[in-house]
Amino acid sequence: MTKLMLLRHGESQWNLENRFTGWVDVPLSQKGVDEAKAAGEKLKGYTFDRAFTSVLKRAIDTLTIVLEATGQSGIPIVQDQALNERHYGDLQGLNKAETAQKYGDAQVKLWRRSFDVQPPNGESLKDTLARVLPYWEKVIYPRVVAGDRLIIVAHGNSLRSLVMHLDNLSREAVLELNIPTGVPLLYEFDETGKPASHTYL
Repeated sequence: MTKLMLLRHGESQWNLENRFTGWVDVPLSQKGVDEAKAAGEKLKGYTFDRAFTSVLKRAIDTLTIVLEATGQSGIPIVQDQALNERHYGDLQGLNKAETAQKYGDAQVKLWRRSFDVQPPNGESLKDTLARVLPYWEKVIYPRVVAGDRLIIVAHGNSLRSLVMHLDNLSREAVLELNIPTGVPLLYEFDETGKPASHTYL
């Protein structure tokens, strides 16, 4: 079976500060660095032919730490903004609790957890899916079918979009899905190219 590893970046500084991050290029927190190192330790038994990541520092740095830990720093790495986090628009940089006080818990929950409601000047999860899925189908999935062993290091919502597709989740089911930071998620594909199993390491 072909293996595909998904990994959400380690905790970022703005995750720590409870801020909407989106496309703002913030670094990993110390906890995030430690999470990336721990992921690298878990992945020492795995070999990768190629890596994919977003263009944002927190994902790139997580990937760098993992590949150093596994002794695979020399593999090809493809960066693309198609794998970026969901763009939170005018909410980017705002504290989530303060935003809830300003706009109300119900409105902020709608922006954060609904499928197709956009925050002001930002992306919904539906919009994120609309850029992640074509990139998956055109660039990454053909390599899965070819048998390449891949690792994708990205973000909570870009990975939620991909998992929604791989697991055939409904709009309702994906709203309850949360991808933890720094925990490798292994998918195995059968000979027909369909996901056969997935498990967190």
